[in-house]
Parts: sequence; structure tokens; C-alpha cells
Amino acid sequence: MSKIIERVNAFCSHLGTQVPIMLAPLAGVPAPGLSVAVANAGGFGACGVLFMKADEIAAWVETVRAGSNGLFQLNTWIPDPTPKRDRNHEARIREFLGKWGPEVPPEAGDAAPPSFEEQCEAMLAARPPAVSSVMGLFPSNFVAQLKQRNILWLATISTVAEAKAAEVAGADIIVAQGAEAGGHRGCFVADNAEREQTGLFALLPAVVDAVSLPAVAAGGIADGRGIAAALMLGASAVQIGTGFLRCPEAEIHRAWATALAKAMPEDTCLTRAFSGRAGRSLVTGYVRAAVSPDAPHPAPCPVQRGLTAGMRRQAQDEGDIQRMQAWAGQSARLARAEPAGDVVRSLWQEAYALLRGV
Repeated sequence: MSKIIERVNAFCSHLGTQVPIMLAPLAGVPAPGLSVAVANAGGFGACGVLFMKADEIAAWVETVRAGSNGLFQLNTWIPDPTPKRDRNHEARIREFLGKWGPEVPPEAGDAAPPSFEEQCEAMLAARPPAVSSVMGLFPSNFVAQLKQRNILWLATISTVAEAKAAEVAGADIIVAQGAEAGGHRGCFVADNAEREQTGLFALLPAVVDAVSLPAVAAGGIADGRGIAAALMLGASAVQIGTGFLRCPEAEIHRAWATALAKAMPEDTCLTRAFSGRAGRSLVTGYVRAAVSPDAPHPAPCPVQRGLTAGMRRQAQDEGDIQRMQAWAGQSARLARAEPAGDVVRSLWQEAYALLRGV
């Protein structure tokens, strides 16, 4: 137990936290109040900036710094190659989606996230304690600028090979993300999210043995038992996303929060139906329909995301969980509807008690 605590304490000292609990970057759930609460309870906040422009990133950082100790990471996706478009197939998708929401205009698939380069510039300007990558590795010139500013790089990976590549590329910390994770996984190759579904507790010790960098465990952790198990397997900290979604500070729709509380592990699945990239979602009516034999295959990301935007907005407005984009990890039912600060403190108390008993 002493070696585990020594490892955890060294990592927390390096990061500036009091406990080894990090909020996962939840793109689409920026909720600065959630990061403020997690950071003020001794953890590490996070923001997934994928859908945010430079001024929005700056505003988020200003809000969180004003309300907390300023411990957080900013995260964005490494862009995929420009997808090939098939307008005839997109027309079939639009017709299908029209049965689940408003009519989808032909130009809906043209929607794209903000500029990756501008986001990188905004993150450098914000000078956060850490930035994290997902879906690949940051370009070497950006990594060099991070190091010049003493900003830590957390590289999210889903395989041992990806972890080794991240270490060579200059990452400071490895975030080992198992297939249990809610939302989009950090696979470097999009199709691998479905082909390579390695669970966290198989991936984590293999990564710890393969690289010399500290490892953060992510995916399916939402209680003290999961935290203790991850630390025993070699992690220096854990990263939790779904486990914080029912906290009031997350500000998600009540229908989504209620559904999470009832979800068994088998009530989630990987689906491309919302964004075109595989993400773990609650199994809903729309998700089931999207894999039926008569449903068209989703368009690539971000085209599919643009095509489903109208349906997702309408579902949110109407509180319809059957059409809502409701990401969920396999341990969703363990998420607690309590203030985020209380969750951080109780999770670590539970984990520490278990580790003391080892």
C-alpha cells in the first residue's frame, strides 16, 4: 500500500492536486461550474474545447480561474483526414433522420468544428496547467511550444502501441482509456474504436509495463472500488467522466441524468449514429433504429454530426431521451446525483479506505 500511496502522492504533487481524481474532458458538456467544484475539492478540472472557438475557450478559462485554484486541462481532438462525401447516400440519411426529427437540409452535412490550429493557439494563450490530446498526437511544433511554456501534455491512448508512440512524441502523462468509457474513445484510427475494444483493466497494466511515463486510468471508473483497483494496477490517478454527469454542476438534461441512474453496463453500446465516429451511448430508440437492416450507414465524422444536429436539438428541447445524444460509460449507474465536490471527496475516502486494507 505504501508504494501505491507514494506513487499517487508524487503525481498529485507534480500536478498540484490533493487527490488523484481528474474530471474527463467532456466535449459538449463544458459546464465551467463542474470544473470549479472538482478543482476546489482537490481534483483536476477539464474542458473539451472541440466545439469552442478561441474567444469561448478564453471565456471558459477566465470563469474557472476566477472561481477556483485554476487546476484544469484543456482538450481537443486531433483532426481526421477530410472525409469523402457521398451526396446520394447523405440524401438517404437525411430521409431516415427526417422520421426522427425535423427535415434535414442538404447543407447540414457541411457543418464542421472550429479550426484546430486556432484552438491550439487559444490553448497556448490560456496557459493552462495541462492540455490533452485525443484521436491522435499533437504536431511536434505544438508540443515544443507546450514545453516552452511548461504546459503538461496528457496523451489519451487506447492501445499499448499508441502509448509507446505518445511517449516517443514527447507526452508527459499517458491517459489509458478503456473501451468502457462513455462518448468517443481516443483511438488514433477511427475504425479501431470498434475493432479494438480493450477493457481498461487489461490495457492499464500493459501500458504501465510498456512506458516510463505516469499513467492515468480512464473508462468505467465511477466509485471508490474502481479507483482503488486502477491504482493497484499501476495508475497514478484516475479520470472520470460519466461518474460526474449526474452532479448538478454538469447541467445536463434531467432525462439524460435519470436514464444514467438506471443503466446497466449492457444498456450502453458503441454507435456511429450521432457523429459518424464510434461513441458509447445509452441504448435508445434512435440508436436501435440506426442499426436496423433498413437504416442507411452513418456518414463519416463530422458529416453525420451535422446531419443529426436538428434531431439532437429537438430531442434536447423536448426532453426525449429516445432521440437524445446521451453518452454513457458502462458504469453509468454508479454516478451520483450529488454536488461534484462531495463526490470527489467521498470517492477518494472510499478508495483510500480500500487501499489501507490491502
